[in-house]
Amino acid sequence: MMSTCAPNLSKVVKVLCDGGYGGEKFANAVRVLMGAEVEVVKRNELHTFVVLPKWWVVERTFGWLEKFHRLWKNCERKLHNTLQMTVLAFISLLLKRY
Repeated sequence: MMSTCAPNLSKVVKVLCDGGYGGEKFANAVRVLMGAEVEVVKRNELHTFVVLPKWWVVERTFGWLEKFHRLWKNCERKLHNTLQMTVLAFISLLLKRY
């Protein structure tokens, strides 16, 4: 999957992921295919709330997108339609802040 998307992700410098992707095999595959560095954000202790560094940026973005009803469930037949709806949602967010 990553090899088919790699040409479109040539500007990616760093990939943030959780502890499930902490293996060297994954990091090497990302480095070879995309030329990007992998940064793993790990939890220190289980069952305690700790704000993970940089992870909140991703969660906040998903929270913004959840406000758009059409993005709650992927009902589009083609992938590019979903991408266009996501772009429109972000444009709407930016216009509201302007």
